[in-house]
Amino acid sequence: MTARDVAALAAAVQTNCHIADARHAADPTLCSYLLQMRELYRWEQRLPLGAPLARDAVGAWLAQREGEWAQLDGRDFVALPSPGGDDRIDPFDVETLAGPLAAEGLAYGAALAARDRPAFFLAELLEARELDDGLALQVCGRELARGLFAPPAALVGHTVVLRRESFARWMWEKFEAFGLRRADGAFKRVVDAYGLDADFAAALPRLLDEQAETLLLHELGEWRVAQRVEPRWAAMRLALPDRRSDLQVRAVRDLVADLETTLPALIARGDAPSMHFFFATFDGLRAVLCPALPRAYAAWHAGDGGQRLRDTCAAALSHFAALADEVLALHARDGAAAGAAVAARLARPDAVFER
Repeated sequence: MTARDVAALAAAVQTNCHIADARHAADPTLCSYLLQMRELYRWEQRLPLGAPLARDAVGAWLAQREGEWAQLDGRDFVALPSPGGDDRIDPFDVETLAGPLAAEGLAYGAALAARDRPAFFLAELLEARELDDGLALQVCGRELARGLFAPPAALVGHTVVLRRESFARWMWEKFEAFGLRRADGAFKRVVDAYGLDADFAAALPRLLDEQAETLLLHELGEWRVAQRVEPRWAAMRLALPDRRSDLQVRAVRDLVADLETTLPALIARGDAPSMHFFFATFDGLRAVLCPALPRAYAAWHAGDGGQRLRDTCAAALSHFAALADEVLALHARDGAAAGAAVAARLARPDAVFER
């Protein structure tokens, strides 16, 4: 591929990122939206992490971007130019693009971040190798096209994609938020373990190297869960009545993946920085549904040798695996009309694991 070919591909992928953002930028809370927009602005302008932002410039860019989204809302995603050819490729046909782009040192991703929210990206490929369970790994560097929602890791087909640039920006957002209150807890322990306070930029590469393994464990857990529940799970999500219900079933599945794969591996390794990292990012509906886990982490940090964590993981895995089976059974019974019953089941107090 020539530089012009890469630029054309990046432009097409970026157009699809803009279309996806036009459809879904209003999904997160206003606070999350503004934080994501700030980091997207830094990425577009190629500003360093933590670079001061001129309020007037950001405000003008934000107004311009929202105006562009208004024009794109309702448009179909565009087909992508094929590497080295004249064909046009469906933007969700990742497998057709993956091989030719990898040969050019590039990685492309297109996956559903929520039941109807696609996330696209194009990045430089730093590493590619085979993993266990029939999976492949792609480690990505500088991103050439991305959207507002840029997860640091994702499972795309049979490939785990780790996005180091998005991971770095995600960590900066968390470090910046931590700096406002500097509360004791798991994230403070991550800061201390890596020396982020002393020199964030210098300490960051080691954190990304080591904690990429924690992200990888979660995606491996996701893959193992998928072998048991798909395609029934995807069909069940389509029946859900609202975004909150979708986030709840997403949290249930994430919990099963972590209780079955991620946490047992971290406990067995006795990897303290990774344990702190896991619980520093254990938030949202996962924490609401499983308040027992942070309490077990506190007991581990106090020196119980991990016994409570092991016991809690085993009991909570049984709880959430059964809950996942229940919502799938409701969908099997009611089909497209199952949404209300699934939402009601997830809203019951016994959906929460308290022990």
